[in-house]
Amino acid sequence: MSSNGESFKENYQKLQEIAQKLSQSQEVDIDELVPMVDEATRAYNLCKSRIEAVEEALNQRLEQDDDHDSPF
Repeated sequence: MSSNGESFKENYQKLQEIAQKLSQSQEVDIDELVPMVDEATRAYNLCKSRIEAVEEALNQRLEQDDDHDSPF
């Protein structure tokens, strides 16, 4: 979970909701657009950060396993 208590799943869901709202709207209320973009950007950055952290942790784990398997 991220430091502010929001999970990847919650932020991904926010992104999906915003994308769906924008794709289903014929006309977007200009007063809602900037806050939606801000929220989507924040959620995207949190998701991206979490994915990068998981990738790094997995790569470290794989490197450790490779080091333990090596006869040298």
